[in-house]
Amino acid sequence: MDHHTRLSVFRSEAAAYDKALRRAADGGRDGPPVPSCPGWTVADLAGHLGSVQRYVTHVLRGRHTEPPDPTDPALYALPEDPAVRAAWPRYDATPYRGPVPAELLDWSAGAARQLADALEELGPDVPVWTWSAERTSGFWARVQTIEQAVHRWDAESVTGDPAPFDPAFAADAVAQTFEVMVPARRGWNPAPAGAGERYRFRRTDGPESWTVEFAGDGVRLEPGGTGPVAVEAAGTACDLTLFLWQRLPAAGLEVSGDPALLERWFDLVPPA
Repeated sequence: MDHHTRLSVFRSEAAAYDKALRRAADGGRDGPPVPSCPGWTVADLAGHLGSVQRYVTHVLRGRHTEPPDPTDPALYALPEDPAVRAAWPRYDATPYRGPVPAELLDWSAGAARQLADALEELGPDVPVWTWSAERTSGFWARVQTIEQAVHRWDAESVTGDPAPFDPAFAADAVAQTFEVMVPARRGWNPAPAGAGERYRFRRTDGPESWTVEFAGDGVRLEPGGTGPVAVEAAGTACDLTLFLWQRLPAAGLEVSGDPALLERWFDLVPPA
């Protein structure tokens, strides 16, 4: 997926996310819980993603090659009105159970818009800090498009059935999980050593499949691999993405082989 196409997906997902947040907030009523994000309300979801997007925008705009201090409130363009600030969700005090401030929704929409603009201006190849070995603006475009889409799904799940992801985008999100997120999450959190567990994830709405093997601290990815595996999980690219992001249970996939090993996936790949 090229940079231009990815940004088109980001903007579309951001617009749908904003619409879902406003529908769920329903004119300032107490923030309802987000079923797919235990312990969060709609306000917490808006505060989380808006903060992440404003932080990344700061990195991009400044072309920073070292991580800015995430505790610096100046990075987040929070409202100056003390009354509004008092009703703002806090990451260390979830869930936020009060009415969802209208200013929060406007701030959230602005965060997505500014991030998209920064990514468009820079293109995919500008060197910047990231939490990965890939230190480019294109890294942020890929990972933030995925996060925006997943949280759009979360927001829509509050009031109804969330729409599926675009299939081509979802296939890229699955690949990114194995290429980037799996080794990162095993590094960020305590994870058991691999003992040769082999998984295959197969897309049913396209030709792709991904074989993943855990050995010690290492992870080996074989795109399109055909060797034997202990368990295979098949589904649409959207459903595979939702499973890997813990939004869809294993029962929502076609599983062959050892189902207990599929349940072990999130031991080997601890959630972020």
